[in-house]
Amino acid sequence: MSWTEIVIEVARTHAEALSDALIDAGALSVSVEDADFGTAAEQPLFGEPGMEPKEAAWEHSRVVALTPVEADQAAIVAAAASAIGLAHSEVAFTLRPVADQDWVRLTQSQFEPIHIGKNIWVVPSWHDAPDPSALVLELDPGLAFGTGSHPTTRLCMEWLEANAPAGLTVLDYGCGSGILAMVAKKLGAEKVVGIDIDPQAIESAIFNTERNHCEVAYYLPDDFAASGQTHAFDVVVANILANPLKLMAPMLAGRIKPGGRLVLSGVLATQVEEVAAAYAPFLTLTVWAEHEGWVALAGQLSPLAESSGQ
Repeated sequence: MSWTEIVIEVARTHAEALSDALIDAGALSVSVEDADFGTAAEQPLFGEPGMEPKEAAWEHSRVVALTPVEADQAAIVAAAASAIGLAHSEVAFTLRPVADQDWVRLTQSQFEPIHIGKNIWVVPSWHDAPDPSALVLELDPGLAFGTGSHPTTRLCMEWLEANAPAGLTVLDYGCGSGILAMVAKKLGAEKVVGIDIDPQAIESAIFNTERNHCEVAYYLPDDFAASGQTHAFDVVVANILANPLKLMAPMLAGRIKPGGRLVLSGVLATQVEEVAAAYAPFLTLTVWAEHEGWVALAGQLSPLAESSGQ
């Protein structure tokens, strides 16, 4: 089956309403893009928690609606325009064909094995590992964050490889797909716990961990608190974002054993001082490595410190 895309460029104020109206008028799906993408006028849209824009649209938006090739695209546009109070003449559109393809194969071709650090490979299930003797993680792209492609994930994986936690306990806070927890376990950690606030992430992490024959315990925060386990670990890793990391400083510091280490990523180079300042009452954090404007911060709790476990 083939499809036809309707492409409409509109102002931000109409993008969301027009998208909904196109669906109601018979479009199969609708996406909104930055019409200025790739130019000097391109606008970033997403920020850190609490700073996101209210609408998923840009000042100069491009609305793309997918329709069956046999559909009356002009009628769909006219109906959508009328539904939101615009004259048909105010909604100029172009059409572009979408050829029938093997979409599964096409999607899979976009995800190749990823080489990280010295000896780590993240390999989708439809590929063979380039080096079977390496530390290999079989991991498909999914809904939970963490496939090794983002600089922040790479930085944490490289830190774990350079500071192998053999025989140690490790906490991966904000575990997402479970990738860091699995790396820690494959590097010899005695016990690994992953915690995330998203139940879907926990499900994804459990699935990935079973596939990779690792032993990691995953919890939602309240479930871990109720588990009665010790809250102190030799290594605590958190790959989140600067704002939540600052808020969680007392809690994360309280989960480190005396003499234990903390690794944080999801921090931009411009945010190093503010994040380090939030942890200064507990330990000194310094930049361990930087990649594409992102950094990994690392520090060690004093051997004489008392972990609060709060």
